Amino acid sequence: MSGLNPQQREAIHYLDGPLLVLAGAGSGKTRVITQKIAYLVQDCGFQPRNVAAITFTNKAAKEMQERIGKLLSRSTAEELQISTFHSLGVRILREEAKALGYKPRFSIFDAADCAGIIGDIARTVDKATLRRLQAIISNWKNALVTPEAARQLAGNEHEALAAHAYLSYEATLKAYQAMDFDDLIGLPVTLFQQHPTIAEKWQNRLRYLLVDEYQDTNACQYQLLKLLTGVRAQFTAVGDDDQAIYGWRGADIDNLKKLPAEFPSLKVIKLEQNYRSTVRILKAANNVIAHNEKLFDKKLWSELGHGDPITVTACRDNEAEAEGVVMKLQAHRFEQRGRFKDYAILFRSNHQARLLETQLRNQKIPYLLSGGQSFFDKAEIKDITAYLRLLANEDDDPAFIRAATTPKRGIGAATLQMLGQYAGERHVSLFHALFEEGFARRVQPRQLEPLLEFGQFINRIQQRAGREPAQQVLPDLLKAIDYEAFLYDQEEERTAQTRWANVSEFADWLNRKGEEDGKTLIDLTQSIALINMLDKQNSEDVDAVQLSTLHAAKGLEYRHVFLVGIEEGILPHRESLEPAKLEEERRLMYVGITRAQRSLHLSYCERRKQAREFIPSEPSRFIAEMGKDDIRFSGGKLAAEPDKATGSARLDALKAMLAGNKR
Repeated sequence: MSGLNPQQREAIHYLDGPLLVLAGAGSGKTRVITQKIAYLVQDCGFQPRNVAAITFTNKAAKEMQERIGKLLSRSTAEELQISTFHSLGVRILREEAKALGYKPRFSIFDAADCAGIIGDIARTVDKATLRRLQAIISNWKNALVTPEAARQLAGNEHEALAAHAYLSYEATLKAYQAMDFDDLIGLPVTLFQQHPTIAEKWQNRLRYLLVDEYQDTNACQYQLLKLLTGVRAQFTAVGDDDQAIYGWRGADIDNLKKLPAEFPSLKVIKLEQNYRSTVRILKAANNVIAHNEKLFDKKLWSELGHGDPITVTACRDNEAEAEGVVMKLQAHRFEQRGRFKDYAILFRSNHQARLLETQLRNQKIPYLLSGGQSFFDKAEIKDITAYLRLLANEDDDPAFIRAATTPKRGIGAATLQMLGQYAGERHVSLFHALFEEGFARRVQPRQLEPLLEFGQFINRIQQRAGREPAQQVLPDLLKAIDYEAFLYDQEEERTAQTRWANVSEFADWLNRKGEEDGKTLIDLTQSIALINMLDKQNSEDVDAVQLSTLHAAKGLEYRHVFLVGIEEGILPHRESLEPAKLEEERRLMYVGITRAQRSLHLSYCERRKQAREFIPSEPSRFIAEMGKDDIRFSGGKLAAEPDKATGSARLDALKAMLAGNKR
């Protein structure tokens, strides 16, 4: 406990009821959570298996597990339930699947699988429409709105189309014995509401809950937490109302407002000492966020000294901005003798990265772009995963279709259509339908033969996959389908090489994981949809400038931060100017400012090139809200004012000095 401040210590020791820890940016919240877990186990007699910590990302869960491992013995740390909301949901659902009419080996569908189903129901292949429909349905699910209620709520044509698709979408998922990501939290809520004895069993199993990033919870996650904590209400929620930036994703800041009302004995402890940033950076952050209506009043402070002034640069246009930022970064790094990974360039929207990437490449500066394509989204990985999904759940029809046709094995679209029709009439999966006598009578022997061959192959591998270690089964599977040859037939040599290297890396990773955890291929497949493959480049190990959106940078910190495109229409975004959305944009600005440890540099354009024309731009209102005391302006209209002030201050100092000499 040494080195903790009084508020952190109080948060760790408080066990008299529900607790909300309002943890400002950089105030050491992860340390509080990990130390509290150690305190519960070592000093309060809690069994590690009865303590659960819930985070929002695999990365945060992993970091917490590693930190706990240093405080407790490894075997004790492994018994703790540290996971994301989704992983916890999967664990509950695998164990209780029967009560909801699922089998324990249900499939978890990713966004692409779900888009395919919605596209079929809504009869559209337009990607933008599909994304919009998916987002609407997802938001309804997160707000616990049923398909029936959604029909009443639909307020425009997109919502009406989504409401129409929602009911069939749910029925299709159930028929496939599959769930989407939202179900992993929604279905445990339904389960606990409908089966109080099951809820009680889990309340007794998870006797103390710690929730990180509480401000990012949605209505569904809030209900799950309430149902898990039950009447005992033994929990610590850690969050920051000033960093609630996921409203567009269904996160509901009302969950913070509700806590004191729904838990009258709630204790609130504020962590306001910041261990990350200098005084000037925090002052600017406090000034900006003071313009929002406050749920809980708090002000960050620091003992890390004043630090460098913040710089704000007006640029001619976006090309000049990208060039200026990269030049300034290089010069700054040279002066500081720093590393590239000490620097981050943050922006509101992904499209702003393109010009920055070009400039960094021109200057041969290494960089990492976060939020790029996930390893699991690559076609070759999805091909192999389709086989694994089918092995784990033969009712997974989308996986069946992908595996049966990749590589090509003489199963045509017409045959699959007939199989689909027959399976629909019989209410069975495609896989089961292909073995039925009734189907055999409907098709030609030459159509049936490749299907039966495929089905028997899956059965053979499936028997092995449930028993033998993954590292024995997977190489045989890849060899049997001859995937490497398929890639070289399909692609130019270099592309085929890259794609096969990805498959080999994926296979090695699965084999290694199977060996470490003693898991079969079936076990591993069930967790695949939840694991965001350890990023191919572990960004901590690479000396490179980090390019990231503000949303993706939350929770991270960098010695030197460049915030680019800080203009009206970009931040705040032109579609977020109504009061509630504007407050969220302001919180996004606050998150951007508080990523910086030692220096902060902002830039905006006086005109921005869009398509082929230049559109005039205005500096963001948030720049003025930062105050002027600690900021150096250069270029543009804002530069003149502070220069005048500095000039007259110098003149006053000179006069005072002369007057002193005369005396």
